[in-house]
Amino acid sequence: MTNQAPKQPRVFYRTGAMPCPYVPGMIERNLFTELRGPAAPALHDQLTLAGFRRSHHIVYRPACPQCNACQPVRVLAGKFRPTRSLRRVAARNADLTVSLRQPLASQEQFALFTRYQRSRHSGGEMAAMTFADYRAMVEDTAVETRLVEFHCPRKRLVAAILVDRLGDGLSAVYSFFDPDAAPRSLGTFMIIWLIRRALAEVMPHVYLGYWIRQSTKMAYKIRFQPMETLRPGGWQRLETG
Repeated sequence: MTNQAPKQPRVFYRTGAMPCPYVPGMIERNLFTELRGPAAPALHDQLTLAGFRRSHHIVYRPACPQCNACQPVRVLAGKFRPTRSLRRVAARNADLTVSLRQPLASQEQFALFTRYQRSRHSGGEMAAMTFADYRAMVEDTAVETRLVEFHCPRKRLVAAILVDRLGDGLSAVYSFFDPDAAPRSLGTFMIIWLIRRALAEVMPHVYLGYWIRQSTKMAYKIRFQPMETLRPGGWQRLETG
């Protein structure tokens, strides 16, 4: 009989207090841990179900004092019925070519990412990212990740989304798009595409990160119904009325 070393407990850390970027006057803190080694995919699945999100090799979730505005949300892909406006968005982008790629950074992606950041989030830290920073964001993953690219008929890259494959669905990690192509509603279209992809792979959920009722920047997420949010009793239907 061989002696087995006892399992080491999972170590979680907590970030320092910082001003919340979404709710004025509130303080932000996050609980986080690392994803490393062969057990990373299973741990990622478990923690996603517990409301965590991935960035690089870290998974985190808000642990803010006196605030629970950030609500993890996921779309019920099999029950999703696009509204008329969402069907129009899909039709406007029917000419795009979609490519599923390994998570490898390119200069073309980075140029689009930089334009997007400077147009939409010029005051944020990500607007100052170097190619090395961007490459780490894309390539530093311990789970099954793909980078989905969307090209217009002239072969120009107009949008991209980094996606993790979970045991029960797809998780949108980060997306960016051409800020000059506003009529296409590319951010919305990428979520429509993800829902379709989840259906094609017979996966029930598309995880969209956090939704904050007070944040106009996150209002678009609520368009993808039906949607669930994580509450103390588990995942429950999100009522927005």
